[in-house]
Amino acid sequence: MLTRTNDLQTLLSGLKQEAQVTTAHEGGYILRSAFQPIYSLSHCRTVGHEALLRASHADGRPVPPPEYFATATSTEDRIRIDNLTGLLHLANFAAHRPPRQWLFLNTLPESMLRLSSESTPRYLAQALARFELPASSVVLEVLENAFQDAGELSAAVDRARDIGFLIALDDFGAGHSNFDRVWKLRPDIVKLDRSLVARAAANARERRVVTQMVSLLHECGALVLMEGVETVDEALLALEADVDMVQGYHFCRPQPLPETGGPALGKLTELHQLLLNTALRQRQEQKSRIAAYYNAIGHGAFELTQGHTLEEACRSFLSLPQAEVCYLLDDQGFQIGTHVLPPQYSSPDVLGYEPLNDCTGATWARRPYFRRAMQTIGKVQVTRPYRTIHGNRICVTVSMAFRCKVNGREQVHVLCGDLIESDDPGRA
Repeated sequence: MLTRTNDLQTLLSGLKQEAQVTTAHEGGYILRSAFQPIYSLSHCRTVGHEALLRASHADGRPVPPPEYFATATSTEDRIRIDNLTGLLHLANFAAHRPPRQWLFLNTLPESMLRLSSESTPRYLAQALARFELPASSVVLEVLENAFQDAGELSAAVDRARDIGFLIALDDFGAGHSNFDRVWKLRPDIVKLDRSLVARAAANARERRVVTQMVSLLHECGALVLMEGVETVDEALLALEADVDMVQGYHFCRPQPLPETGGPALGKLTELHQLLLNTALRQRQEQKSRIAAYYNAIGHGAFELTQGHTLEEACRSFLSLPQAEVCYLLDDQGFQIGTHVLPPQYSSPDVLGYEPLNDCTGATWARRPYFRRAMQTIGKVQVTRPYRTIHGNRICVTVSMAFRCKVNGREQVHVLCGDLIESDDPGRA
């Protein structure tokens, strides 16, 4: 973004064929653009680039961007530097722009707030026209926790939208990120922070949280971009969590010019095949691991149709090593009687959950193990791992809906059995 006409003229006059410009600051810093590709997982191709600043001294020694920005002596100077780097990236992207791709631009909060002035939009239009870039091809990245006044940020975002820019909320999941800002700002794209990605790739509980977070962001109307993807495991996480776009060293490092293809596209195709193979292997492992529990719950349902008590019907299931509890539901999801526990059942952490232990008359109608069982009567269903209410553990529920006669009337009941996956939700 620019605030003064001569910023544009200075850039254009100083821009060389190799896309360099020297700032007006003492020290003669050389500024260059670098572009990191952003890929759509579904399209398996590049859909944009994030522009990154590469600064150096006149003698070629590199200068980290924070150090360069620290040379600013005032707010106005910081804004001028931000404007200059933004114009540099616009010029370099326009000179080598691949068709149908976005340019992602980082912006300082101070620069975003200037969008509410009358002069800034006019100069923005001048810069975009000079580089023959439609505003809709530029995505402004906003740090959501950089604004103390949420109203100021909302007004700046609305003004940027009026001009035609798209808005990305950057570094979501780091620091004080919250969904309240997402609801209010309605960003087009939300970028998940690298720290969140790294934690989720190494921890099953975090992975489930990220998956749910992505789903909720989609419900908010935003596309989701996972940045900082550096390993195969993190790339698989992106696919499993259903994010829309990815960015990171695993696919491509920042480079001097925007790319139109390259080896990363082959990686994306390989990644999809790897996910299919991984999912198949996980299903096979899961099937093997819970086969005995699967068969035991089906046998228990049959036993109930033959007039056996719940305790007798569940004996086979509860004798298995990871079995935690069995219970019976009616066709409305209400629990019939109490839970049946293994004879050897003992778990010290249950003491902390005593208010939840008595489930007589509880309703589980909204739970997947009930809904799926009722949709496929006579077939055993298996849930994804989830947090049990009976203690600080992760469990899986196997369930089966079956027809039986009660007092001469045919009814549908659902037999459920929980087995423990992990004694610690953080390690599951």
